[in-house]
Amino acid sequence: MIFRKKTVLLPALLLLAAGAAQAQQASLEGWALMPANTFSPGPTSGQFASGAGGNPLPLAGLQPVQGFSGVLPGAVAGSYRFMTDNGFGTQANSADALLRVYGITPDFRTATGGSGTVSAADYATGAALPGFSAQSRITLADPDRKLGFTIQADYTNYYNKATNPLVDASIRSGRLLTGADLDVESMRRDKNGNMWFGDEFGPFLVKTDATGKVLRSEISLAGVQAPQNPYLGGNSPTLNSSNGFEGMAINAAGDRLYTLLEGTVAGDAAKTLRINAFDVNTESYLPGNWRYKLDANGTNIGDMTAINDHEFLVIERNGATATSGGTPFKKVFRIDLNETDAEGNVGKHEVVDLMNIADPNDLNGDGKTSFTFPFVTIENVLLLDANTLLVVNDNNYPGTGGRDLNSDNTEFLKIHLDTALAVPEPASVAMLMAGLGLVGWRARRRKA
Repeated sequence: MIFRKKTVLLPALLLLAAGAAQAQQASLEGWALMPANTFSPGPTSGQFASGAGGNPLPLAGLQPVQGFSGVLPGAVAGSYRFMTDNGFGTQANSADALLRVYGITPDFRTATGGSGTVSAADYATGAALPGFSAQSRITLADPDRKLGFTIQADYTNYYNKATNPLVDASIRSGRLLTGADLDVESMRRDKNGNMWFGDEFGPFLVKTDATGKVLRSEISLAGVQAPQNPYLGGNSPTLNSSNGFEGMAINAAGDRLYTLLEGTVAGDAAKTLRINAFDVNTESYLPGNWRYKLDANGTNIGDMTAINDHEFLVIERNGATATSGGTPFKKVFRIDLNETDAEGNVGKHEVVDLMNIADPNDLNGDGKTSFTFPFVTIENVLLLDANTLLVVNDNNYPGTGGRDLNSDNTEFLKIHLDTALAVPEPASVAMLMAGLGLVGWRARRRKA
């Protein structure tokens, strides 16, 4: 069933025309770069993956800080919390890659100054740190065995194969979660200060406390199963690999999640992606869904974040880069759940063409006054205010080819919009943040 409650039905062609008409000029207000080779202490990683871009694997006693696939505001203004996804790209090569969220502070290069560098921040306070350490992160873990399936921490050897290295002692003792257990691609914080992670292997929703400790069993979406789903049995999957909850937003009240699949469910119209609403209070999905229709040039979405209770920003892309051939398609759209066509596709309006951003001050130093963002995956968007977006790529460490054949760096963009978005009144946001501030997570904090 397609959800159409309280919607205005519009012809599909009218929705497309409205999107084209409302596209606006965007300019680069700030730019910063994190080098690809940015690491944090942890179990040796990359033992089952291949190096690239001149960066050999494995990484002895280290975890790559990147790539990022979700972002939230940090403890103080100017700091952010970035989530790493499953590690080295697949379930089969990421058993030693930990699922973490890092505190990070970019020093944006702007027209008036700034270094364009990125540094670690204390996860709890936002204070500057000299490097990435236990203070700068949380690590997802299931110490109380809430998840219903076997994880790497349950094995003696990685992937339960005697010929593989031993599972790191810290993973086993802390029951730390890895990229072979979950492929987390989105995260949100609810009104109670708990965290929700959108996974692609199930796809599942995973609930944790503020320290990253799993609080309950994983939550499935009825009728939707990826090939990696541990409960698939002999059934056929209804979703392709890496097509799970790439996007997930939350309303201003913090009690309703909106999940957006990256791929089309079997039986749905081609190039349409399901949007489902999830009630945080009852921990259950609401009936029905909406559909997001990909552009003719688009193949995947990268992230979704709320503007208000019915409008959202969505990153859409294709797989082309500056080095791969083809034409990179990388855009941010505004969608409106109160606008749907007869097929249930939501209203869609272009906000930013990430391949054509004005850069009059040449903030990235490439000698051009037009900025392009041609990375294969761009998976982070955060609304800073009505006229400003934070957009960051996922560098798929040690992946290459975004701008050149070296391992891709992570670039942080602060983008100015000429036309303001309809964000909630500041008082509403202040009330939400005040509620979250009551959560005394530091006393329960894990170190991993």
